[in-house]
Amino acid sequence: MNIMAELAIIFGVCLISEGIAALLPVAFPASVIALLLLGLLLFSKIINPENIRRFSGFLVANMAFFFLPACVGVMEHAPAILGQLVPFFLISCLTTPVVYFVTAWSVQWLIRLSREKGAKKHA
Repeated sequence: MNIMAELAIIFGVCLISEGIAALLPVAFPASVIALLLLGLLLFSKIINPENIRRFSGFLVANMAFFFLPACVGVMEHAPAILGQLVPFFLISCLTTPVVYFVTAWSVQWLIRLSREKGAKKHA
């Protein structure tokens, strides 16, 4: 698929998620809505992964570049963070293993699901 079409699909999902976030009565990040919406579209096979492979590959390959603004923001607020270093450190140390566990469990579940689908296809 054309790179511009891939770009249009990704940005279209982002635009729709911004609209959904604006309509919700509670504050909810549009980026999370976009991830859920894109996941739903991929799982329901409305969007084929091949239709967004090149552009999403570009985004993943340049992911470090997209974290620069967040890092600069943290550095700007370093005095405030240093004042709360112990709670910040505790929260980081407690949540990191939880994120690792949930990610590992999700990957194992998706691999198992994929194998089951493959076994049903070949049966």
